[in-house]
Amino acid sequence: MSEITLWGFDGSTYVRTIKMLLAEKGVTQFKQVPLNVLKGEPKKPEHLERHPFGKVPVVDHDGMRILETIAIARYLNDILPGKSLIPASPKERVRMDMIIGIIDSYGYAALIGGVAAFHLFPDFVGGKNDTMRKDGIENGRKVIELTMKTKGSSLFIAGELSLADLYLAPIAYYVSLTPDKDVVFDVDGFADWWTKIQALRSFKETQPNLG
Repeated sequence: MSEITLWGFDGSTYVRTIKMLLAEKGVTQFKQVPLNVLKGEPKKPEHLERHPFGKVPVVDHDGMRILETIAIARYLNDILPGKSLIPASPKERVRMDMIIGIIDSYGYAALIGGVAAFHLFPDFVGGKNDTMRKDGIENGRKVIELTMKTKGSSLFIAGELSLADLYLAPIAYYVSLTPDKDVVFDVDGFADWWTKIQALRSFKETQPNLG
């Protein structure tokens, strides 16, 4: 198989989503080019040529450059051997797609931009803003509540392990490092899901070094 080149640093939740996917597929041979978002590296001219909005991850494979996490994840899921992380059932697949959309549209901003940033990297968002933190807690809980309601009695968000779990897991990890974790995570069903996620080998192997 042609070499996979992944642009982006381990501190990015979206980069970790892709690395978890690769781990779930048993892929260990790929090239990663770190680009530190907190240092503004993706906004430099050389990366803006790869992604005009200066985002990560970006993947190069087999002569193709792929932008945006969901496109990368779906592509890699399709071309790599191993169990699919996209459900076969239309109803479970739409559950996955719905939660990914909710996370992208509302969850990331609330849980990373609002909660995690306040405690872990406030300078990156212009300093500590308690209004953003409170809104992040409120909206972040809404996202988790809807996610757990969607999961229902399933082991994971959309039945079996899927891309939806790989989207939420890296975000939840950052929230788990903050004093607000108890109030954000105090949602029926979340504790069981979080225990299963933390036990995944792909989650353990992709934990970022924040030292």
